[in-house]
Amino acid sequence: MPGVDDLWVHIIGWVGGIIVVIAYLLNTTGKLSAKDFWYQFLNLIGSIALIINTYLVGAYPSAAVNVIWVIIAVGGLIKSKKSHTS
Repeated sequence: MPGVDDLWVHIIGWVGGIIVVIAYLLNTTGKLSAKDFWYQFLNLIGSIALIINTYLVGAYPSAAVNVIWVIIAVGGLIKSKKSHTS
């Protein structure tokens, strides 16, 4: 397991956080609906990056929250796909 001083661990965390915030900003400003594929996809990718970061730095509560966030995003993606194929 890498130490918390490994630069790539921090970069992954920052990128993940930025992606999640961008998704939230786009949703709040009405540019993406919470039901939109891209909103769920951005949340999924951002949360996966945050899981990696928080797990590797030992922030297990944050890692757990992001695992739940990923589960929600996957559910949203499945629902989004079903509504587009119907």
